[in-house]
Amino acid sequence: MTPAMIPDDEAPLLSVRDLSVTFPTRQGSFQAVRGVSFDLGRERLGVVGESGSGKSMTGRAILSLIRPPGRIEATSMTLQGQSILNLPERQMRQIRGGRISMVMQDPKFSLNPVMTVGQQIIEAYRLHARAGRGDARQKALDMLRAVQIRDPERVMTAYPHEVSGGMGQRIMIAMMLAPDPQILIADEPTSALDVSVRTEVLHIMDRLVRDRGMGLIFISHDLNLVAQFCDRVLIMYAGRIVETLPARDLHQARHPYTQGLLNSLPRLDAPVARLPVLTRQDSWRDADTLIDPALIDPAQHPGGL
Repeated sequence: MTPAMIPDDEAPLLSVRDLSVTFPTRQGSFQAVRGVSFDLGRERLGVVGESGSGKSMTGRAILSLIRPPGRIEATSMTLQGQSILNLPERQMRQIRGGRISMVMQDPKFSLNPVMTVGQQIIEAYRLHARAGRGDARQKALDMLRAVQIRDPERVMTAYPHEVSGGMGQRIMIAMMLAPDPQILIADEPTSALDVSVRTEVLHIMDRLVRDRGMGLIFISHDLNLVAQFCDRVLIMYAGRIVETLPARDLHQARHPYTQGLLNSLPRLDAPVARLPVLTRQDSWRDADTLIDPALIDPAQHPGGL
């Protein structure tokens, strides 16, 4: 399969070739991710698909967070030219958080309930930066201010159950970005937030990523959100990438799966009595169906999201 490529004039931060994640079952081996290939530059890359399509597994596999008996295989996986495939756990711990960070879906399950917010940010920063406690505390305060948390001194002494969901997600972003990673993987970071807080968190994440020249992998099932927020989009189905295209051209998608997802979205400008149900085809699971955006003819795909 041809990988989802970044612009020719930019070297990739992350390069993945033929990534697979396999789990043994009583019925045989199950491939949650199958032959995924893509490059990530200093951009916002959206990964979209239904639940179970392999989005989160792909992000976790990049960080070697798939535990036995799960198995990660790939032709190659490099971070700025350095292989990170099957590295010893001690070396991967240096990369996790230090060079690649991941923001999970729900901060309630990601933050330690028996440690204060300040303790957790300081611990994460010192683990990678080897800074003194005073410097680490100042860095934690600076990062809380960067994600627009008022009164960071008070929040530093708070426990996770004492903050709202939106603030908890901003705390997670502050913690993950404190060591200045090169790549941020955000796994459904706004799905548990209301619309106003979601917009604020996305704005903060976008500003920080752009200011730092980072690469962002934004995992989501919300096509409208990805079309507005990301630069490029990978569409996943049954563990494979079936289509890749610029986010601004998402409404011009050619693969029938992507078209089915788009048609299933309600539209204020074109209300219908009943939304169509996505009809899946067996051929989508196995065919090499990656669509080259250069082949898209806008005249044949009018309309929008």
